[in-house]
Amino acid sequence: MTIERTFSIIKPDATEKNLTGAINAVIEKAGLRIVAQKRVRWTEDQAKEFYAEHKARPFYGELVEFMTSGPVVTQVLEGEDAVAKYREIMGATDPAEAKPGTIRKLFAESKGKNSVHGSDSLAAAEREIALNFNSAEIVG
Repeated sequence: MTIERTFSIIKPDATEKNLTGAINAVIEKAGLRIVAQKRVRWTEDQAKEFYAEHKARPFYGELVEFMTSGPVVTQVLEGEDAVAKYREIMGATDPAEAKPGTIRKLFAESKGKNSVHGSDSLAAAEREIALNFNSAEIVG
């Protein structure tokens, strides 16, 4: 097993409900360390850049609008096989299909308002971390 870093976002639907602490507890209980975290309000340009790979998809505009509708909490998580582990504890995109105890089963409202984002690969994690944090902001 390899120590990795992955990127996480606690989305506006979850921050609006004050779920950051509860979600962090699930992350930490799973053995991942939060080595950077900040609460921010993304601009439309930041959201468009972050989700650029989805630009041609029909949900892109709605996604950008949602991600700029309120504060988000961006995080860098660290641990053994962090990318795969975080994707496992996030649960399925559709909370109705998510396993019990996963973040989305516990907190998400719908496929669109699914509480969290996590990188889907090491390459994505590196890109997403670089877009949102500088090295001085990551302690660990």
